[in-house]
Amino acid sequence: MLIIALVAATALIVIWLILLGRANQDDWITAAYNKVFDNLRAIEKLRRKQAAFDVKRLVFSGVPDIFLKLFQGNGADKKINKLLSINEQLKNGDLKSVHLFVMPGYVLQREFQSIGRGEIHKVIMTKNYELYGKKHAVNLTKHLLAKLLSYPLIGTAVTLMLGVTLNSAGSTTAGAAILGIGLALVIVLTYAMFDELNEKIRKRRESISRQFPNVASKLALLVTSGMIVDRAWKETAYSQETQLYMEMRRTSEELDNLVSPESAYSDFISRCNTKETAKLASAILQNHSKGNAEIGRLLKDLAREAWQERRHTAKRDAEKANSKLMIPTMMLLLAILVMLMVPVAMNFSGL
Repeated sequence: MLIIALVAATALIVIWLILLGRANQDDWITAAYNKVFDNLRAIEKLRRKQAAFDVKRLVFSGVPDIFLKLFQGNGADKKINKLLSINEQLKNGDLKSVHLFVMPGYVLQREFQSIGRGEIHKVIMTKNYELYGKKHAVNLTKHLLAKLLSYPLIGTAVTLMLGVTLNSAGSTTAGAAILGIGLALVIVLTYAMFDELNEKIRKRRESISRQFPNVASKLALLVTSGMIVDRAWKETAYSQETQLYMEMRRTSEELDNLVSPESAYSDFISRCNTKETAKLASAILQNHSKGNAEIGRLLKDLAREAWQERRHTAKRDAEKANSKLMIPTMMLLLAILVMLMVPVAMNFSGL
């Protein structure tokens, strides 16, 4: 059994090394592109965090401000500069910051079409298209699929090697535990990487649905006051920095770059993927293609429906929160009862 595990671990490592050696220039370029994109997303998060920190500092002054800087810190600028420096190096062809562990996955996708164009690839592509748009979906799909292929390969090899080593040293129980726990972790972590997309999409859709009533109300107000729809869309898009407004801004930029309204708003529907945004974009498309003197009334109806749905959602969330609080409340009550009954029981026992 130990020999079989050792042979399997050695074979997996050899396969991983062979695949790493077969990585070509296109594979490295794709990996570098994804590294740059990941760094840009990290920079955006750091800048939002820094902006929130600056807002907090405006509220405080004197000693509270000193404590705020001491405990929360504002080292975002250093991190941002470091990430920008890494991106500059990658753009100049310095690929030392690209992780080697992911490269065999790119090779497997390129050499086996059943992997690189299979069902899993299509599912990941659809999710990335919704999250990041058409421009980045292809490369980001390759990157995630590369991790799903490469990490389990090296993870399984390392787990088998550690298990065999411990068994050879006489720690049979520890070796068996490492094998079982290690292989389980490889499976769980691999699935977690894939399932992370579902969680991001769920949070994104919830965020868009929460922001939609405000967007619909702003559009209805601007259009009914006499502003044309495209101008009202642009004014609304640049009024805030949250998710739905950013998607509207992207659509506005596409329209400014002479992309057809049908294509721009269809992409908006695909990226947001909620029923509210689909109704809104469809109404505006109808206004573009056929003309609709009642677009203001339609927007008012959408806004009213959105606020009603928002109230219903708030009630449902409150009910869910109450049900979740039931268990800790019962546990707290039980703890109080124990604290009250134990001294009483001790007094009775002492009589």
